[in-house]
Amino acid sequence: MAKKFLYLVATIIVLILAGALALTLFSAEITRFVMVPDSEFTPQEPLERNAYEDPSLWYSRPGIGTSDPARWQPAYAPETAVPSGVSEDAKARVVSTTDQPDFAVFFVHPTSYRSTANWNAPLGETDDPDAAEADKFARIFLRGMASPFNAASEIWAPRYRQATMGAFLTNGPEGGQALDAAYADVREAFRYFLDSVGEETPIVLAGHSQGALHLMRLLAEEVQGSPAAGRLVAAYVIGWPISLEHDLPAMGVPACATANQTGCVLSWSSFAAPADPSAVLETYAASTGLDGEVRGTSEILCTNPITGRIGGSAPANRNLGTLKPDESLADGELVPGAVPATCEDRGLLMIGPPPEMGALVLPGNNYHVYDIPLFWANTKVDAARRVQAFAGESAGGDTAN
Repeated sequence: MAKKFLYLVATIIVLILAGALALTLFSAEITRFVMVPDSEFTPQEPLERNAYEDPSLWYSRPGIGTSDPARWQPAYAPETAVPSGVSEDAKARVVSTTDQPDFAVFFVHPTSYRSTANWNAPLGETDDPDAAEADKFARIFLRGMASPFNAASEIWAPRYRQATMGAFLTNGPEGGQALDAAYADVREAFRYFLDSVGEETPIVLAGHSQGALHLMRLLAEEVQGSPAAGRLVAAYVIGWPISLEHDLPAMGVPACATANQTGCVLSWSSFAAPADPSAVLETYAASTGLDGEVRGTSEILCTNPITGRIGGSAPANRNLGTLKPDESLADGELVPGAVPATCEDRGLLMIGPPPEMGALVLPGNNYHVYDIPLFWANTKVDAARRVQAFAGESAGGDTAN
C-alpha cells in the first residue's frame, strides 16, 4: 500500500499538538487522564559520549543513501508553474539539490511518541509497539519537514529519547524532567554532529514542535559563545513560539531581519482566517521563557516565510510552492501561489482564507500541522539564499540587500 505520508503527518501532529499547544480538543482533565503517564518519572541513563557514532541512532546522516527520508524531493503539480515575477535563480533552487556551497543541517523531529507507559521513548531495539509507531512517524515527519533542506551536502537527524506527548499536558515535575532527558540526547547528538562535519563547514539548525524547543536550548547552551556560533547560517525554529523579550536574548542570536542575514533565527506559527488563537496565546502567556521569567504578553517572533524577514505581508503569488496531498493521499506535490503570509500584531502568521490542505486542521483555524509544508519551496530557497550569503561573507563579499 502506498504510504499516505501527508495524511499521517497531519493526523499524528494533530494528536500531539491538540493538547501540547492549548488543550483545544478536550478539557484539561480528560486530556491529562488519557495522555499523561500515571507512573513516576524514571531518570534516563546518560548516553555514552561516543553513542552517536552508531549509525543506527540516526534517521538521516551521510551514507544512508536513497532510504534517507530527508532527501526526498517533491515535484510540482502537473500544469502548474512557479508564479511570474520570481527570479529564475529562485525557480531553479526549488527543484535543484546541487550547485550549492557545502553546508550541513542538523534537524530535530517533532514528537512522535504518544505512549502513556513511559515519559520518554525508548532508544534502540525494542518490542514496544508504541516505540515502533513513533519510529515510523518520525521518518514521515522528516520526509515532509526536513526535505526543504535537501540541497545540503549533509543532513543529520538523530533519534532521541523524546518526551511523550503527555509531558506537555501536565504541570507536574515529570513533564519537565522528560523534556530535560530528551534534550540531553539531542545535545549529545549535536556535539557529535559538530565533530563529524568538521570545523569549517557552515551549519543550519532546524526543527519543529518539540524539536524546535530543543533547538532553543541548544542555541542558548551549546552555540552561544562557542565556535559553532561563527558557523551558523540560520536556525529554523518552527512551531514553537519565541518570546522576543524572554527567549531571544538568552539564545544569543538575533531574529532574521532581512532575507540575506546569517547567524540568525526564523520562527512562525500559522493560522487561517478567521483565527481564534486564544487558547494558544493563553498557554504561551503562562509558560516560562529561557530567562526563567513568565512570558506573559511579551511579543512573539514572527518571520514571514515568503519574504524571509521579520513581520510584513506577502501575496500568494510569491509563494513558490506549498506541499499538498493529492486526492489519493498517497504522496505530495508542490502547488505555487496557494497561500499568502502576513505577520499580525500578536506575532502569529496569517495565511488568509483556509486553504484546502485536508480536514485535519486544529480548532481556531490553527494550521500548525502545516507550518513547514505551507511554505516548503520558499523555505528551501531561503536556506539556499542564506548559505550563498554566508559564503559571500566568508569570502569577504558584499551580501547586503
